[in-house]
Amino acid sequence: MTERRIEQRGLFFEEFAEDAVYLHRPGRTVTEADNVLFTTLTMNTQALHLDAAWSAQTEFGERLVNSMFTLSTLVGLSVAQLTMGTIVANLGFSDVSFPAPVRVGDTLYAETRIVSKRLSSTRPGQGIVELAHTMRNQRDEVVALATRATLVRCQPAAGDPS
Repeated sequence: MTERRIEQRGLFFEEFAEDAVYLHRPGRTVTEADNVLFTTLTMNTQALHLDAAWSAQTEFGERLVNSMFTLSTLVGLSVAQLTMGTIVANLGFSDVSFPAPVRVGDTLYAETRIVSKRLSSTRPGQGIVELAHTMRNQRDEVVALATRATLVRCQPAAGDPS
């Protein structure tokens, strides 16, 4: 009996279904270390992310998680299900917004709706897929929205190892 081996991958261009919504699980609980590390690695020394005493004086009453961490996590949660090994490049982001803040201890869940797809006119074997990402916290509050254009590989022809 031949052993069957399956490698995790994202979707090829042909497998994306317009208007399908993919729920990305498990969620991700944000820690203190996540916020401090991301904020300092990216040189974003905004007191709202780092200074507990200063942040306590704001309308939020505490530090907030860096919104770029939120955006990165939103995209990251989708990778295994949608683009692992099949993406060629991110082409751009639009309509990025953060309707509610993320706090340390929040658990984030993402979902992605496939807005559109078309074959590339200049890159044979590749297509452009537009993704609408939404992230919610454990209270079902929307904390991030982003539309992303990606360039993805088409399914290889039978016998093609690529």
